[in-house]
Amino acid sequence: MRDLVSEMTTCLKARELQVQSNGKTLLDVPELILDGPGPTLILGPNGSGKSLLLRCLHGLITPNRGQVTQDGTSLNSDHKARQAMVFQQPVLLRRSVAANLDFVLRRQGVGWTNRKRRIVELLGEGGLEGKSRQSARSLSGGEAQRLAILRALALNPETLLLDEPTSALDPGATQMIERMVLRASKKGVRIVMVTHDIGQARRLASDVVMMQAGNVVEHGPARQVLTAPKTEASRRYLAGGLIT
Repeated sequence: MRDLVSEMTTCLKARELQVQSNGKTLLDVPELILDGPGPTLILGPNGSGKSLLLRCLHGLITPNRGQVTQDGTSLNSDHKARQAMVFQQPVLLRRSVAANLDFVLRRQGVGWTNRKRRIVELLGEGGLEGKSRQSARSLSGGEAQRLAILRALALNPETLLLDEPTSALDPGATQMIERMVLRASKKGVRIVMVTHDIGQARRLASDVVMMQAGNVVEHGPARQVLTAPKTEASRRYLAGGLIT
């Protein structure tokens, strides 16, 4: 397993990024650079383009204009292979919890002995040790999301993209996932996470991207953006005035 701690955190950059549909501009980001340590959290009202931006950063959507680069190079298949993404609704295989992890590791070419060891490690990280033989699709919502994140982490990604992974979870389940996110970040994984939870941003974020109507209206250190935002759009959102 590669040593994440010793590696520099990945730099993601979007430049002149535009996504359009039926003549309407859904995303317009002149420049966004994600290169600092710690998790980046993307905040904004419904329909502001948060998830769309995340999909562009992962290469799931090809913009009409502009580009995404990773470490100075246009996003390519090699970069995508070093990223992992977890969606709001986890998609799990019709097999046991352990077999979901084994599937990913086997596709990476990991030998059986090392796979067994790594599965045990991952289950421990997610608090799923006692669920290894249980059908993945019978897990609770929080457990299923933890498994989805563990499966993503099994790939040893340089970048982990998370689209509102705790939106439908109770506080206890949310706390467990937040701990997983922070542990991964401390190991050097670039975390980019969409959330609607301002409290979660306060707990997790190193920097915050604020979005409205497909635009990045503010990006900066979490403490500054969340306590002394520079734009009216950010102030209104944080005060609850941009709920749509």
